[in-house]
Amino acid sequence: MEIRPQKGAQERFLSCNADICIYGGAAGGGKTFALLLEPLHYINNGKFGAVIFRKNNNQIFAEGGLWDTACNIYPYCGGKAVKNPVSVWRFQSGMKVTSRKQFFYMLSRNRSTCGVKPYVRATCNPDSESWVAEFISWWWDENTGYAIPERSGVLRWFIRRDDILYWADSKQEICKQFDLKTEEEKEEPKSVTFISSTLQDNKILMEKDPSYMANLKALSLVERERLLYGNWKIKPAAGLYFPRNKVNLIEEIPDDVKQWVRAWDFAATEDRKNTESGAAYTAGVLIGKRKNRSYVIADVINRRMNASEVRQTVLNTAKTDKAKYKNVKIRLSQDPGQAGKDQAEQYIKLLSGFSVSVVRESGSKETRAEPFSAQWIGLQGTEKGNVCVLLSDWTESYLSQLESFPEGKYKDMADASSNGFAELTKGNIAIVPPSYFADRDRENGWI
Repeated sequence: MEIRPQKGAQERFLSCNADICIYGGAAGGGKTFALLLEPLHYINNGKFGAVIFRKNNNQIFAEGGLWDTACNIYPYCGGKAVKNPVSVWRFQSGMKVTSRKQFFYMLSRNRSTCGVKPYVRATCNPDSESWVAEFISWWWDENTGYAIPERSGVLRWFIRRDDILYWADSKQEICKQFDLKTEEEKEEPKSVTFISSTLQDNKILMEKDPSYMANLKALSLVERERLLYGNWKIKPAAGLYFPRNKVNLIEEIPDDVKQWVRAWDFAATEDRKNTESGAAYTAGVLIGKRKNRSYVIADVINRRMNASEVRQTVLNTAKTDKAKYKNVKIRLSQDPGQAGKDQAEQYIKLLSGFSVSVVRESGSKETRAEPFSAQWIGLQGTEKGNVCVLLSDWTESYLSQLESFPEGKYKDMADASSNGFAELTKGNIAIVPPSYFADRDRENGWI
């Protein structure tokens, strides 16, 4: 069996001689496979060791992740897996590959006595708010956010002084600028390059899974730009998640709705206290899934209420929904901490006789909104998305808030909508969520 990189970006990554080489940009470019192939350059060097860093164990051991991919490569090269106490692949020569969780500190600890000059190889997906975007900004267009093809793989040099990075086009230029004369001083500058890749570079994946491209195109606009096109500039902004021109406005509720959810977004406890502008908003959104797999927003409640008013409104609405729509699942969000647990228990008792789901939401509001946003916008190139909104007295305020998401002051109706959609699609997601392609670390951007 022959194991080798694919021609193009993957080959260039594995033949790079930079001190630091960053590979990636979009999803599906063969980043994990390339990262695991890299240590095999030194498979016969028993003193060589490679450490692969991830943010957490889930990114290593999740199905189809780093460890599973390694199991499809290393055994054919004589590698044997050891999971305890540390996850290690050992080879006949004594070479080993270890998985760990952190990254940048290792630059100061990256040293060698095996005859191989220490180096770093990293893979990533775009995140405009990460330090990585700034670190490799020379390699992508600041106007479009897309990688500059002719700069992919071009070497640059930097030196770090008081947490500031100084760049140059050559090592000689940096040595002259900082008057580096001794051999030890001349080792301070590090060479860096970025090699851009997209799904089109991974011919094998596209042949084995032609639907992967369609899954990427079905993402929300922000995630599609990041994961399909490798856009380093795109970021959550008003109008990108829920543009009103993509929604289908209807005058009557369709009769083919097969599942209903009323999702509530409660004001946080500390926000319910009366202020100059009154109590905070509580939102309840009724969302239904139709037989044709489109979705309808049939009713929205969005009012300033104190705690007792909220409880009464939730109970009254549950009774009204049941009388009008029969089976309606109620989804409530649980605040963290004991107070949130106590509140959840109170609501479960209050809504005895109704179908209730209490969920402690995780991830940012933007992340939770992405699946619903993908349905709202629809496939790339289509005029309308897959969401209908009933024309009513609440429609304008609802559309205005969602269009301003996530920059608007209020997000309660957007949150309730996203949570309701999540409940409808629980266990039966119609599109592949972004986490399938990459577990992004918003703090540092490394994947």
